[in-house]
Amino acid sequence: MNPTAPNHPAHGHVTFLGAGPGDPGLLTLRAVEALASADVLIADPQVLEVVRAHARAHVDMPAQPVPDETSKAADIPVLRDTANLVMTAARGGKRVVRAVLGDPGLDGNAADEMLACAAEGITFEVVPGIATAVGVPAYAGVPLRDPKGGDVRFVDARTASETCWSEVGASQATVVVTTTLDSVTAAAGELVAAGRKPDTPLSVTVAGTTTRQRTWTATLGSVAQVLKAAKVLPSPDGGQPVIAVVGERSAADHREPLSWFESKPLFGWNVLVPRTKEQAASLSDQLRSYGAVPHEVPTIAVEPPRTPQQMERAVKGLVTGRYEWIAFTSVNAVKAVREKFEEYGLDARAFAGIKVAAVGEQTAKSLIEFGVKPDLVPSGEQSAAGLLEDWPPYDPVFDPIDRVFLPRADIATETLVAGLIELGWEVDDVTAYRTVRASPPPAETREAIKGGGFDAVLFTSSSTVRNLVGIAGKPHNVTVIACIGPATAKTAEEHGLRVDVLSPEPSVHKLAEALAEFGAARRDAAIEAGDPVTRPSERRPGSRRRARS
Repeated sequence: MNPTAPNHPAHGHVTFLGAGPGDPGLLTLRAVEALASADVLIADPQVLEVVRAHARAHVDMPAQPVPDETSKAADIPVLRDTANLVMTAARGGKRVVRAVLGDPGLDGNAADEMLACAAEGITFEVVPGIATAVGVPAYAGVPLRDPKGGDVRFVDARTASETCWSEVGASQATVVVTTTLDSVTAAAGELVAAGRKPDTPLSVTVAGTTTRQRTWTATLGSVAQVLKAAKVLPSPDGGQPVIAVVGERSAADHREPLSWFESKPLFGWNVLVPRTKEQAASLSDQLRSYGAVPHEVPTIAVEPPRTPQQMERAVKGLVTGRYEWIAFTSVNAVKAVREKFEEYGLDARAFAGIKVAAVGEQTAKSLIEFGVKPDLVPSGEQSAAGLLEDWPPYDPVFDPIDRVFLPRADIATETLVAGLIELGWEVDDVTAYRTVRASPPPAETREAIKGGGFDAVLFTSSSTVRNLVGIAGKPHNVTVIACIGPATAKTAEEHGLRVDVLSPEPSVHKLAEALAEFGAARRDAAIEAGDPVTRPSERRPGSRRRARS
């Protein structure tokens, strides 16, 4: 019988999807496509957040069973309950995605659920994922094979028989052991008892492929002492899963040159980004590329102007030909004009015949998304001063209209207005939106800010300094303070903060680069001194306050 040929057309469809070891970037393109069309999402708890980000906003996620101690030992009741969720949704004609940790082909529960679908004639497909036992060693810098080849054996310590241990212990194969932190020593003992030498190299990786990943190198005989010396064991978290790789390629001199992931300049750093989620998106992506864990905390909220008539008159004037130029100084200004356009049933075509200026790359990007290509973006400094450097003076011969529409915040400086007037232009300086201090972040975030739970904070303007301190308190002195320019640094110092990093240019991306360079230099200095590489928040003795990563 072909399991993918439906007996009952009314039945739905099930996609068994491998979500990989934990890094959201390891989802395949096919997995993302399947998630986007799912009616029902049933996921292993370890990967729920990874896959939910790609599902539709209102996808149905039925509550899954939480195993008690008895069902953990037997496995069957929980398996049956999860399979029932899948089958019930499929019988109702739904498109179901069943997401599992790693790869469904190596998941025994998923295999049983596939058989259940086949027995009822429910169509299904399998979207392979990166297996945990393969992905984690790759992120730990432990290649499982070299040009000479060699056998690789995979062992699940929870179900391995005495015969299994005897076979891998007697071989010279590289052994990848799936186990738990508090069972690593027992697994090492099994291999030594079966014939492996106690001095055989061993690597142990927890939280593999995530920014919480940590890897220790030891030998089969010394792993207990190494984990104890690292204060990893004993631990209440001893039940967390780990991947242990046994073989020569786990030796420190082999692994360390290949440890590309844990050696990223900001690996594991909790970095506070005091901007709105929309403003911080590209900056947060850049920080993740350096291995950091960005936490976005809005410090301002944007509200409509108290008197909208001025903005309404300006937009009507834009349509009737009152202006030669419109200048956008922020993403929020673009958003305010766009919303007013939508209110009047207008679109980007209303900008026809009008020159458009943007103060910087992010504002220009926002305009392009609106369907408007800016005519002027500063070639140098991304600021009002930089825009004025490139702005042409008014010429009555070539410019039929002498007026500029400038939609801005209520607290904007007069630099741009004064500069345009000096160049001969008339300016309609219009309040397009108001900026007010945002509400305080959750208590946990405030505690992390004041208690040293963040490794760094990026200040992108003087107002972000004042507002963050106002709504959440002053960052702890172990936190690295990075500022976008001298004015922002001066404001930070006025609030009693030590500025560690100053961006070479007034650009949020250059600021992130500067922080990464600082982190890399700090890491190199620790290695050269023979000290362990730690995050700034780990340097404070007795520190227990941590931002969640």
